[in-house]
Amino acid sequence: MQIAIIGNSGSGKSTLARDLARTHDLVGLDLDTVAWEPNQIAVPRDKQQALAQVRDFCSRTPQWVVEGCYADLIRAALPYAGLLLFLDPGVQTCIANCHSRPWEPHKFKSLEEQNRHFEPLLEWVRGYYRRDGDASLREHQALFDGFDGDKHRLTGRPTAQSVGEACPQPG
Repeated sequence: MQIAIIGNSGSGKSTLARDLARTHDLVGLDLDTVAWEPNQIAVPRDKQQALAQVRDFCSRTPQWVVEGCYADLIRAALPYAGLLLFLDPGVQTCIANCHSRPWEPHKFKSLEEQNRHFEPLLEWVRGYYRRDGDASLREHQALFDGFDGDKHRLTGRPTAQSVGEACPQPG
């Protein structure tokens, strides 16, 4: 089983990926850990290095779930993916999810540091529907539309169980 998940910040990608990994014994890859330099806030990693890391992970790991808002990095995973999930629950759900987000130690040194970046995060979430670029609704929709494999756009709050019920069991 190889699953790629894309969507806005706060759409539930990380939660669903963790749930799927636990339920189906998959290795998870959070693309935030690939897109950005470690221990630095908002310092992008070299694009070719990040793409190579995703391809390497997907080609060497038999059972995986990859999640993120980066269309280019998800696109690098798609040749290896059996299923693409596009999470699109709407801006209000994304904002509510951000409000309930726990501290993310792989991104921030402390909860206080994370909280200092909270308002910009909410602006980023709201901007998803009007911006262009790799982390926009337009680019996610284009990626979804262009994928010929098994794919599902989910507008509710998915769980590993609901994904299993809504989607044929991926290979």
